[in-house]
Amino acid sequence: MSNLVGGTSTEAQLGKGAAIPALVVGIVGLIASSIAKGLSGFYGALLAQVVVIIFFAVHLMVSKASRTMDPTTVMVLAMLSYFVKIVLLGAIFLLVLINVSAATLNRTCFGAVAISVIVAWLSGEVRAFFKLRMQMPLPASTPEKKN
Repeated sequence: MSNLVGGTSTEAQLGKGAAIPALVVGIVGLIASSIAKGLSGFYGALLAQVVVIIFFAVHLMVSKASRTMDPTTVMVLAMLSYFVKIVLLGAIFLLVLINVSAATLNRTCFGAVAISVIVAWLSGEVRAFFKLRMQMPLPASTPEKKN
């Protein structure tokens, strides 16, 4: 059974529902950080937005790729992708954040914008999910046994 609604995949609808509020909040955070802290605030907010969007977009891509797989395989794939995202993002982006001077990248702006974009993404994704109207297959009924 295809999860297509109106010609668009479920993941695309969830992604669109999540990305739009995340980008709006990210842009507002980018502007506010730039005004408050200048160029270092801009870089902190920009890096936060990129990190959060990559983190959540990978989840949607894994979900789309594993649509027809066995549930056990999907769980393994989900856990593996989560582990890889945490390790890579921790190793790359957060090490960059630690090693870059405060004059170049404002850490407070990074944290504030990252949390704001996370909340916006998750809220948008939940809202989009409730608007999907997916039909879930019912389990086959078995006749009752008489003793």
